[in-house]
Amino acid sequence: MNITVISLKDILKYMIGFILILTIIVVVVIGLKGKEGFEEKEEKDNLFDKIKNSSFLYCLKTELPMISSTEDSKNISDFIADSPEKIINTQLAMMYNLEEDDENWTEGEVVAESDKKEEVVEEVIEDIEEPQNDKASETPQNAETEVISENNIKASFTDSNNNIQINNQTKYDIKDILENSNYEISNKNKFIIYHTHTCESYTSSEKYKYEMTGAYRTTDLNYTVSRVGDELEKYLKEYGKIVVHDKTYHDYPAYNGSYNRSLKTMEKVLQDNKDAEITIDLHRDAVGSSNTYGPTVKIGDEVCAQVMFVIGSDGSGLYHPNWRKNLQFAIKVQQTANEMYPGLFRPIILRNSRYNQHLTTATTIIEVGATGNSLEQCLSSMKYLAKVFDEVTK
Repeated sequence: MNITVISLKDILKYMIGFILILTIIVVVVIGLKGKEGFEEKEEKDNLFDKIKNSSFLYCLKTELPMISSTEDSKNISDFIADSPEKIINTQLAMMYNLEEDDENWTEGEVVAESDKKEEVVEEVIEDIEEPQNDKASETPQNAETEVISENNIKASFTDSNNNIQINNQTKYDIKDILENSNYEISNKNKFIIYHTHTCESYTSSEKYKYEMTGAYRTTDLNYTVSRVGDELEKYLKEYGKIVVHDKTYHDYPAYNGSYNRSLKTMEKVLQDNKDAEITIDLHRDAVGSSNTYGPTVKIGDEVCAQVMFVIGSDGSGLYHPNWRKNLQFAIKVQQTANEMYPGLFRPIILRNSRYNQHLTTATTIIEVGATGNSLEQCLSSMKYLAKVFDEVTK
């Protein structure tokens, strides 16, 4: 009988070997199972994606942005579980409204735009076939006039000769100038228009409503004396005149110093127009006895704002050798105006201040209407004023 004796040391060695083999087997089995499970999961996910991508909800999500944004905030299972009825109804209603708006635009706006184009074409044709009434050629050479006393103040003057009246506020005797005012300028074809007080405006009307940014002042040049300058420019050009119209703001943002700023502007303008003699600083008369002060004259059937020359001198001590020639030019223009449209001009005012009128020999201030006048009345005046200038400069 053979007896094998196994020591404790051998037993431990065999047990460790068995455990190692068992461990390796378990690891291999788990690894194989894990791979199979991963592949199975991937296959299931791919299948789920295919189902999802081919579903009606996926199509809705793609086409309707609200559903897409909903899915962005939820996982897919929550999205499928959530009833999309409300979302669909909301989106379809939005699409319906958009369609209605689009139809309205197509049938309304496009047609309206088409009509507008046809109207423009018709207007152009009318312009070609028949001159507009506001053309300079249609302005009457002479017309019956009547000064309207309502909202006006009585004209005052110190000197007069024939039909010329001057309110002389200086120390100078101007009798000789009144009697010998046939001053001839060299360049009759060029006019410079500018505005020391560019923001001066008028009484708001139904046609020309605007928001004041001060007492009868606005920075919107469509409603200021600058717009009146545009009208004068238009008519002068129709008579073949060369017109430079500068609309620089000189009284904004600060009113004080306006003449210093307009002087710099005019010095630059005259550098490029050295041959210019006729320069007009176009203003609106300041507030008179009340805000309703609006001097008007009826020319034919048209109510127009009266205009007025303001001529400076060297009475303040500033260098101004040209003031007598400026006054002679104003007198000549007003003589012609009084023959063509009596009452269009109020009496000339002669003052001590220089008003930058030393720059040329035919420089004037022309005040068009006052605060009580409407812009329409002032615009109407310009066709007659331009006609007068054309007559004087022939």
